[in-house]
Amino acid sequence: MVCPHRLSFILYNPVRKVFTDRRAVLRESGVGADSVILEIGAGNGFFTEILAERAKFVYAVELQEGMVKKLIKRLGESGNKVKIIQGDIADHGPGNEIADVGFLYYSFHEIERQEDAAINIVKAVRANGTLAIYEPTVEVSRQEMDRTVERFELLGMIREERRDGLFTRFARLRKAKERRAHAAQLFSGIEGEEAAA
Repeated sequence: MVCPHRLSFILYNPVRKVFTDRRAVLRESGVGADSVILEIGAGNGFFTEILAERAKFVYAVELQEGMVKKLIKRLGESGNKVKIIQGDIADHGPGNEIADVGFLYYSFHEIERQEDAAINIVKAVRANGTLAIYEPTVEVSRQEMDRTVERFELLGMIREERRDGLFTRFARLRKAKERRAHAAQLFSGIEGEEAAA
């Protein structure tokens, strides 16, 4: 279930800021000063604001219009380093190989059409780029997280790290250069099937 924009205070509050070391999350995700980020499920900007501070540029994808309005307000002057894409990542791929890091924090489990979303996310991550997926343990079981990781592995991503903590499940994957050709073939096959349908 997607968090409604009227409850966005849950996503961005002082308690969450205390218990979430956002800088450590970005380091673990592979975000650096020269990184271009694709953030899926930007919400009201809990991570978007620090991504804009720390990275070169951010493509922030958010489904809900109400959240986008709050995100724009929160970003203020740092908004010039962020392109907000309002829509469902399953429907709106932001482009091919635009991002060094795909960043999903507590969001993939909320996507209805995960297969389509995964395809668009993998397309958007550059060869040798990373994909960091964080999910809440109270909503995503170990098996569900493993299935999510496997979904991305089938699309050419290589698992680098996978662990479960008390509150968060984490996986980091890399889009290997040698799998680029395989992924391109897979995507063209999928797109061909969609066109035939």
